[in-house]
Amino acid sequence: MGVPLYKLHCLLKRAQMLLLCLGIAYLMAGSILLLQRSSVRVAQTNLASLPPLLSLAAPPTAPRTAGLGMRARSRWVAVSGGGAGAARQRPSSQIFGFQHLHRHWFHTALPESTEERFSARRSSRHKGTYMGCFLHNASDRALGGTMLYDMRKMTSALCQDTCSESGYQFAGLEYGAECHCGNHISSPPAPEEDCNLVCRGERGSPCGGVGRLSIYKVEQQLPGQRKFRNIHYHGCFEFKSSSICSFPIHSVQPNLTTQSCMEICTDKELPLAVFKKPHCFCTRTSPLFSLTRQLDNLRCALNHSSSSTAPAEGGYYHVYHTPVLDSRCKERMFLPHRSSSLVALSSFPGAGNTWVRHLIELVTGYYTGSFYFDGTLFNRGFKGEKDYWRSGRSICVKTHESGQREIEMFDSAILLIRNPYRSLMAEFNRKCAGHLGHASDAQWSSKEWPAFVSSYAPWWASHALSWLKFGRRLLVVHYEELQKALLPQLRLITAFLNVSVTEERLLCAQCNQDGHFKRSGGPQPTFDPFTPDMKQMIDSFIHTVDQALRSRNFSGLPEDYSPTR
Repeated sequence: MGVPLYKLHCLLKRAQMLLLCLGIAYLMAGSILLLQRSSVRVAQTNLASLPPLLSLAAPPTAPRTAGLGMRARSRWVAVSGGGAGAARQRPSSQIFGFQHLHRHWFHTALPESTEERFSARRSSRHKGTYMGCFLHNASDRALGGTMLYDMRKMTSALCQDTCSESGYQFAGLEYGAECHCGNHISSPPAPEEDCNLVCRGERGSPCGGVGRLSIYKVEQQLPGQRKFRNIHYHGCFEFKSSSICSFPIHSVQPNLTTQSCMEICTDKELPLAVFKKPHCFCTRTSPLFSLTRQLDNLRCALNHSSSSTAPAEGGYYHVYHTPVLDSRCKERMFLPHRSSSLVALSSFPGAGNTWVRHLIELVTGYYTGSFYFDGTLFNRGFKGEKDYWRSGRSICVKTHESGQREIEMFDSAILLIRNPYRSLMAEFNRKCAGHLGHASDAQWSSKEWPAFVSSYAPWWASHALSWLKFGRRLLVVHYEELQKALLPQLRLITAFLNVSVTEERLLCAQCNQDGHFKRSGGPQPTFDPFTPDMKQMIDSFIHTVDQALRSRNFSGLPEDYSPTR
């Protein structure tokens, strides 16, 4: 009898302990649930107090790419924490809110009070005149000109200089990292406290907010002394009075010059200046300016020797591209339908891949992708950098790879080749000073330069030879020929990509061919960095690649590739 009672007693003790543990677990679970609900309420309250949402999310911190050796492909899924892939499976409204919260957190993560922000604003020094805070959302666009990004180093001075060089009078900053340009402010002002984000590259200037622009009026130069970027002569054209008088802007000045006509059209935010002294017309791109209608410049020169106060029937006019980017060329998107065919844009580093991507995006309106992830390029507007390279959403994919396996992953390729002397110098500049900088004389004289040439020059040859051997369907484009004959080469590229483009798009690409991401002709080494031994080695590689091209029935390398040829 005692044994059953003892067992029953032990069982009851265990039951008491079990009930006690369950009670503690129940209380803990209730506490966690209450905390979660309270945090959701706080998040909803914060979200409700934010301005209208926009679709551009701040990017994650970009990984550093490899230095002197072969560039390493980034693990984009790991970098983004799976966010890119997961986001595509969420409802669009949910993604929209997450992007907005991401941006709001990204730009307010630094511990800085509101008083500190406004005191910094009052003490800051600006090049231009601060105009105030303005709305800039989907319905109210404050500035409608060009824009650029720099998520790490944006400053008010950089934005103002860029807008001034592009022919605009106003520069607006948003999110602390985006720069917008324009000649007219087209939205109502917003409360100053809405522009509470500081520039990413300097802590003393207001750089807008979420859906808000901090706008500056850039420093004005005297008429005739303004310097613009991206001005190009389009050619000589003949227009009848019925056509020329339909252009939206017409100015007559006795002492009219090309510069003054350019300033008139730039101020009116029109991309084409049509000039015949004393007449200046401003208009948008149209089939009237097709290259097939272009005439010998001698006709314009002879016709401009006499002046007339009225546009004559059958007059000849010089046509120039102003720095203003036509609005029809600003919109870019991913392919509306995923492509099952992968097209590579392959080149040796330093061969102008980024420049060609800029041209392709301008002329097609579609983003280009990348086998890598370059945060600097993403921050400057190459939004395809963040997309998975095999997604099929990009018109073509940048790559520097030259292995058989990597080549055969693509169905076709545009093989971009540049003079190896220029390519090696461009890549060394990038390695030493970034995408737009230049190496110093000390760096050209260092031991690093000979080591760089000895490892990279053979790669220049092996890259081209491998794609010629293993590439399935190739279009060979020479960087130098693209510079000399931009539009014919772009037509070949778009035909290879199986994309039909309008004449307006081609003209837009020609008008803004340099963009904001091409290294300018800045300081070069004061001496020839290539030794005789280097030249002998590089020339032998040039000869080998030239022979390989001809054996595949492609045109050979340009004659000026080798100094000894």
